[in-house]
Amino acid sequence: MADDVFADVEHRMLGAVEALRRDLQTVRTGRASPSLVERLPVDYFGTPTPLQQLATIHATDARTLTIQPWDRKVLGDIEKAIQKSDLGLNPTNDGQVIRLVMPPLTEERRKDLVKVVHRKVDEGKVAVRNCRRDGHDHLRDQEKAKEISADDLKRGTDRLQKLTDRYIDELDKVGRAKEVEITAV
Repeated sequence: MADDVFADVEHRMLGAVEALRRDLQTVRTGRASPSLVERLPVDYFGTPTPLQQLATIHATDARTLTIQPWDRKVLGDIEKAIQKSDLGLNPTNDGQVIRLVMPPLTEERRKDLVKVVHRKVDEGKVAVRNCRRDGHDHLRDQEKAKEISADDLKRGTDRLQKLTDRYIDELDKVGRAKEVEITAV
């Protein structure tokens, strides 16, 4: 029974790492990448809809993204969503496509983005620790129900801590890699 708890906890911790990876894809690094805007919510007929469901997004070169909506009526809504976002980009709309030119990052903006990365990594760590707490609660419940012994609870707690440490290290690695990507000139 305790193995089910560990499998669930590990699956959820891995999910937290993957969520951090997806989150960090939206942090601008000075290089054009469709993942920067594809999950950007656009108000489409009163419903927040991810941009990737409304348009084709291409990186035409290292510093330019083009967004071609399938319905031209949504061009203005996409433009507003980009301006409202914290990406710091100014879209140009020619009636057919929206172009986003990535300006070079200033040193101050790089520092701000590194702070954003640290905040997102910390959120991931909180998620991993919450998984550990839930797993520990399940183990304690099993011990109270006499399904496992006190020694099994102790071993399980140690095993949970090792899992937690491993995934916290993984989160730190992902964060450091993104930090290096941001600070590279």
